Amino acid sequence: MRKNFAKVGLIASLTALAAGTMTVTASAEGAAGGAAGGAGMMSSLIIMVLLFAVMYFILIRPQKKKEKEQKAMQNDLRIGDEVVTIGGIVGLVVKTTEDTVVIECGGDRSRIRMKKWAIQENVTVREDAERARTAAAAEIQKKKEAKKKGKTETDDSAQTEDKGILKD
Repeated sequence: MRKNFAKVGLIASLTALAAGTMTVTASAEGAAGGAAGGAGMMSSLIIMVLLFAVMYFILIRPQKKKEKEQKAMQNDLRIGDEVVTIGGIVGLVVKTTEDTVVIECGGDRSRIRMKKWAIQENVTVREDAERARTAAAAEIQKKKEAKKKGKTETDDSAQTEDKGILKD
């Protein structure tokens, strides 16, 4: 998260520096002649558009993507999923409706009804994804080891055949 803020700060600083330079240049050109003032206005407009485009791709677009993923997660809640609410309450989904969820939490199995927008994270889905990722990594590692082992056996058999040929 800190890296993202650092990138945003760096880009915003560079953009502000470029905009300031263009403004000073445009002011100097405006003082030099009337025709140059129109070009200075055009360069300022271009800088403003570029600044907006940079901010869109750095801030707005990723935020909308994250909101879309959050909405999809909230709509895909199933009975038995372990969820965490915005307030930090952890519980199991017992019942879902169109816009509300009933979760069961605590040792006394108390039930709380809340809106779906209050669900921050589906722990069950995250754990399943981590297990799948771990299994895929283990499978790839096994394939690499099998390939390396097969290559070594092939090299050994080729060496013994070569020795036999040299003896003859």
